Amino acid sequence: MKVFFSCIFTFFVLFICSNSLVGQTITVFDSDTDEPIGFVTVTQQSNDIYAITDINGIANISMFDSSKIVIFYIIGYTKREETWANLRSENYNISLIQQSFVIEPIEVSTSRWNQTTGKDPSKISRITSKDIALQNPQTAADMLGNSGEVFIQKSQQGGGSPMIRGFSANRLLYSVDGVRMNTAIFRSGNLQNVISIDPLSLDKSEIIFGPGSVAYGSDAIGGVMTFETKIPKLESNKYYGSGLLRYSSPNNEVTTHGDIAYGNQKLSALTSLTYNHYGDLRMGSKNGFESYLNTIYSQRIDNEDVAISNPNPLIQKNTGFDQYNLMQKIRYIPNKNWDVQLGLHYSTTSDYGRYDRLIRTENGMPRSAEWYYGPQEWAMANLQIFHNSTSRLFDKTMARLAYQKFGESRHDRDFSNNNLNTRVESVDALSLNFDFLKALSGKTQLSYGLEGVYNKVESTGKTTNISNNKVTDAVSRYPNSDWYSLAGFANYSHKINDKLLLDFGARLNYFDLESRFNTKLFPLPFETAGLDKNLGVSASLGLAYRPNDTWYFALNSSTGFRSPNVDDLGKIFDSVPGSVIVPNPNLTPENAYNIEGSITKTLFSKIRLDLTGYYTILLDGMVRRNFTFNGQDSIIYDGELSRVQSTINAAQIDVMGIQTGIEVQFPKQFKFYTRINIQRGDEELDDGTISPTRHASPTYGLIRLSKKLDNFYFEVNSYFSASYSFEEMPITEIEKDYLYAEDEKGNPFSPSWFTINAVSTYQLRSNININLKLENIFDRQYRPYSSGLVASGRGITISVGVSF
Repeated sequence: MKVFFSCIFTFFVLFICSNSLVGQTITVFDSDTDEPIGFVTVTQQSNDIYAITDINGIANISMFDSSKIVIFYIIGYTKREETWANLRSENYNISLIQQSFVIEPIEVSTSRWNQTTGKDPSKISRITSKDIALQNPQTAADMLGNSGEVFIQKSQQGGGSPMIRGFSANRLLYSVDGVRMNTAIFRSGNLQNVISIDPLSLDKSEIIFGPGSVAYGSDAIGGVMTFETKIPKLESNKYYGSGLLRYSSPNNEVTTHGDIAYGNQKLSALTSLTYNHYGDLRMGSKNGFESYLNTIYSQRIDNEDVAISNPNPLIQKNTGFDQYNLMQKIRYIPNKNWDVQLGLHYSTTSDYGRYDRLIRTENGMPRSAEWYYGPQEWAMANLQIFHNSTSRLFDKTMARLAYQKFGESRHDRDFSNNNLNTRVESVDALSLNFDFLKALSGKTQLSYGLEGVYNKVESTGKTTNISNNKVTDAVSRYPNSDWYSLAGFANYSHKINDKLLLDFGARLNYFDLESRFNTKLFPLPFETAGLDKNLGVSASLGLAYRPNDTWYFALNSSTGFRSPNVDDLGKIFDSVPGSVIVPNPNLTPENAYNIEGSITKTLFSKIRLDLTGYYTILLDGMVRRNFTFNGQDSIIYDGELSRVQSTINAAQIDVMGIQTGIEVQFPKQFKFYTRINIQRGDEELDDGTISPTRHASPTYGLIRLSKKLDNFYFEVNSYFSASYSFEEMPITEIEKDYLYAEDEKGNPFSPSWFTINAVSTYQLRSNININLKLENIFDRQYRPYSSGLVASGRGITISVGVSF
């Protein structure tokens, strides 16, 4: 085994200089978030003297004339003018108020630092805690889907696999409190790991579109989803907290949540606990297809499998499950320069059925008697240390040391077969990050850092005869493996003038993989496998231009990469009936190249239009293809003759698309909002033909019309998706015809759909909030593209929230 971190990188810091503050300084911060605002212009009327706040929101105004008014302005905030007397009375701490309907400032996450700069070339969508409280999602996957900019696929109720810009699964990166959640067994199919994140414990979430490999490393090809959990506040020996009770009728969901916190001037702590119970999900009844109905299901009676007629085919049997989420946060701030935070997270589920496998039939009978996932477990201990200290090398430092433990299992048994196959996986993930931020001048900043990640994968397999409880060893899903990553990265941001920002970043990444195969159970021609190519390089270059408060232009180019992981190189399992995946030790990284442009226009301070166009090309993409094993194209696996397939570096994938939206502020607090996402992806197959790529979903989006009063909010919204005809369907989806409706020729296709919903919240008292949702009011029956689960029918969700 190679020694972790065996490769040493020399990291050069560009444009390092001393930047000490002298004389009178002033600090500018956001009135809502208390975050410092960088790049604020501070000036005086009829005076050529001006200053610009640095990354800490600080500017030197010692050269200003104390007899004149001081002016503060940055696009996205209301301009503020103050006398010197007022500045002194506020101890030279000035807050700015965000304007309600202009091109808003952005807290930049693309450089791993949250900073309000007013400019960023990347497209970012933000979900706040207020959005979460209003939309009241059941899971984090539903929360992302409610944004109207992420398409969610569900194979079962205990899941939700995001699709962004034609990519999904291990081509998207998940980050929780700055820690990489992706592991070495994140697969290329659909992932449900996002449900381990409790939306009720989140402070905010951001979706960074396009390759984000410079800041986040491998896997960040289609985008990055960051989740920031609540941080305990410093108080004056004060307890505070909140609670929520929720019921939803389509799946008889019952959710209870509570959090309590205590804080003094230096030490604070927060405890959060959520329990979710989900029953079997009921689908809609109108405008559907007979093939969507759950007419039969398997049940074990007197030691025999029996096909039972479902008395209510709208109920999707064996989709219910339970989930627990626990979070403990501790924060210690000894002085203004240090901030130490410890986060402990734990999430687990009950067993839950994989619905898309349970509805398969063979000769009119269920193909599977059982197919379920064992508890999905995730635990994380995350120590974060923040330090402010102006020096030649950095102004801010951030260190993160995190340990994560993942556990999952798969259990399946064919109908009228006594053998229950079980495969169990666990991953221990250790990561260490150092991030630095330096203001090189009032207009320039440099962020840079180092990252090390280690994953240890253990996988076992067994077969249990349920009639006599005899257990025999079976082929594991993965080989026992060690996956390593070590990287250095930097991002340079320069404000060329008040209107134009240049942003450049680069990353050098070393990775390695060592897998050990058990050849006693599956006679592979090798016992170990690794990687021949161990370097990944990525870069980004962007320009953001704001000529005034009403126009915004951005142009951004970026690259991304994904290094082969254990799921790519070493997986052995049946992917679809009659096929088996075998390992391929000759994989190399896949690389993405992306270019995008954005335009935003505000009219009359009441209408905002935005448009982003992008094109991404993925080369040497790792995709599943027909393969041979020991010269054979088919082998016996689990007692069935199966076509051999493997993950290989195949031809390129091209994805292009448009993301657009309109927001209108009408009189009397009425607001209209819409998002539309159009994408098209093509993938070259091994025979040279072109097929639509699997994770480029049909056109989708949302429309909202809302009304806000002092203590009442009401909204009517519609979520919608276009259709995919048979000719537009990917080859891999046509093979799963049991998930789709049939057109007039009997071919599978994905129909269009829409829902009409209503949401309202009422502030009964200052500390009591009632939320009511009516979903799928017309009870339409629809199955989102590529999903096994049919969406929920008409239902009501009611919740009561209390704070103290």
